[in-house]
Amino acid sequence: MKKIYNTRRMGHLLFATAVALLSCQDFLDKEADAIVAEGEAFKNFNNFQGYIEEIYNCIPDKEKHYWTTSWNWGDDEVFNLEGNWHMTNQVDLGNFWAWQAGRLSQPGAWLDKPTTDPTSTDKFNHALWPHAWYSIRKVNIGLANLDKLLSASQEEKDLIAGQLYFFRAWWHFEMMEYFGGLPYIDQVLPADQSPMLPRLSYQECADKAGEDFAKAAALLPIDWDKTSAGGNTAGKNQLRINKIMALGYLGKNYLWAASPLMTHGASVGGGNTYHYNAEYGKKAAEAFGALLALVESGQTQYSLAQFDYKNVYDHEKADDATSRFSDIFYTTGQNWLMPGSTEAIFRGSSTDVNGSNWNTTKTFGPKVAGIIEHDNIIHQPTANYVNFYGMANGLPLNDPASGFDPAYPFRNRDPRFYHDIVFDGFKYVNAAMPSDMEYLRYAGLHTNGTMRAATNGSRTGYFIQKLVPHTANKYDGAYNWSGNLHVYLPYMRLADIYLMYAEACAAFEGATGKSTNFTKTAEDAINTLRDRVGAGHVHASYTGDRARFIDEVRRERAVELSFEGFRFNDLQRWLLLTEPPYNVKTSQEFDRLEDADFFQTNDPREARVANFREVVILTRQFGTRHYWFPLKVSDVSMYPEFAQNPGW
Repeated sequence: MKKIYNTRRMGHLLFATAVALLSCQDFLDKEADAIVAEGEAFKNFNNFQGYIEEIYNCIPDKEKHYWTTSWNWGDDEVFNLEGNWHMTNQVDLGNFWAWQAGRLSQPGAWLDKPTTDPTSTDKFNHALWPHAWYSIRKVNIGLANLDKLLSASQEEKDLIAGQLYFFRAWWHFEMMEYFGGLPYIDQVLPADQSPMLPRLSYQECADKAGEDFAKAAALLPIDWDKTSAGGNTAGKNQLRINKIMALGYLGKNYLWAASPLMTHGASVGGGNTYHYNAEYGKKAAEAFGALLALVESGQTQYSLAQFDYKNVYDHEKADDATSRFSDIFYTTGQNWLMPGSTEAIFRGSSTDVNGSNWNTTKTFGPKVAGIIEHDNIIHQPTANYVNFYGMANGLPLNDPASGFDPAYPFRNRDPRFYHDIVFDGFKYVNAAMPSDMEYLRYAGLHTNGTMRAATNGSRTGYFIQKLVPHTANKYDGAYNWSGNLHVYLPYMRLADIYLMYAEACAAFEGATGKSTNFTKTAEDAINTLRDRVGAGHVHASYTGDRARFIDEVRRERAVELSFEGFRFNDLQRWLLLTEPPYNVKTSQEFDRLEDADFFQTNDPREARVANFREVVILTRQFGTRHYWFPLKVSDVSMYPEFAQNPGW
């Protein structure tokens, strides 16, 4: 991560005595003067910014958290059998305890680590739970010492305070997504007193987080490059917390609070999936509306990345395109440029960039005959999830008017299907191959095909290439050093803002809902994303009924944000995690009618198949307790008011 004023080095010097907090218990007991030398960190902007740098460094890099890792825990993904120890499969089994370090055969999922070091630049050393408590305490110490920042301009004071308020809310919000309401720590707790802070309800926590996000939005600039403090390192401030990030999370915080789970609780069931809290929905819409009005009036550095390709399969950018959709998730041949393009809003640091080529980039395609090297772990999309990719005309596959033909299932699909998904007949390898390997050049993903296997191929009939290009294989060599392939998933991007705005507006008024500060309706926001990729608008048959329109908003969210780590939390907050068909994972089975030579001269979209059908791989046996992860036993044993989640 690029630093201003060389503050990272300063931060490390100031915190040579700091010890990473390993749990909520450690956080609550830590002496303030054991974390920072009295007053030294706060006397000027340079030192105070160095103090904050460590908080940026703590943001987990979830897709590179371990040699192989998982972050898609909804109905969207399965692993091959060798990956069954991963968190994805543990969630399928209902073993939500597995989020904790020591519960898996790796050092925990990205939510937890057995040991942590907030100063480390090792991508393996950062996880949500321990770093959240550590960072929240740092924030509160910083806010308690704002009066010591005397040698600073008002702009510099606002930058410091704005970052601190943002991070206090952000770390709480990230934990709330998985654990529900928690104590909202907004003060430096005395070390000589027993903590007695009760767990708040989700919405009570959201109210407090909303106050902090709103303060941050009021204090922070849109672009650090246009401030005096950030101007000294113009062009290197992209990861700095700004007004757009604060508004985005302010809206997200309120939308989550408006959602059915947070409004009604887990026990009411999926029948309440369309019942949002309208007032929180309006608050969310106003925050998103303020953000989008700034973006669409050209006042920000953000815009939707272009979906312009010469070859959408290979993500080859058109000559006149100034940005590229795939650059949001990975970059190649750009000197290790951090992914994000013009669209990423909030990201953490991405260290050891080539290290991703030893884990993430080698876990998305077949291991058959060593076509992709390294660990035999494969992320693969479920067939039920791929079905969310509708037709180019904008209609879902199950709409009788969509034109979907099971004899030609890959024809005329949403353009994002061809960008994101590897399907039967897809040209998987472009480079020269040994003659005895030629049988793997075109993906054999039909039933009993050359790349179908539960052990080292696809269990589902598809692979993912949205996050990692299919050329990350032994022959094309995209994951070699010379490819400069850099993978990183943003926590928030602009398309998500349009989606959340649409959902927030639909929550209180359906397709015609809008905020008071932005001109577009919920329907317009969805169509903005479909225009970007060349897909059809939301059909009139879905806009007149609020529930049907919400279904289309959710389907659009599934497609646009596929495999980016949002699906579990979406199903959870919509009260659909336990409900059919969202608790089922399936494979796509069919017979290939074309011979192998067909794919050498014909587009695989035009291939004819027979017996196109879905087969259930597994059904997740979830109860109401699975709407929240269990807290650590050691933490809930501290005092009665810090209670365990129901059912655990």
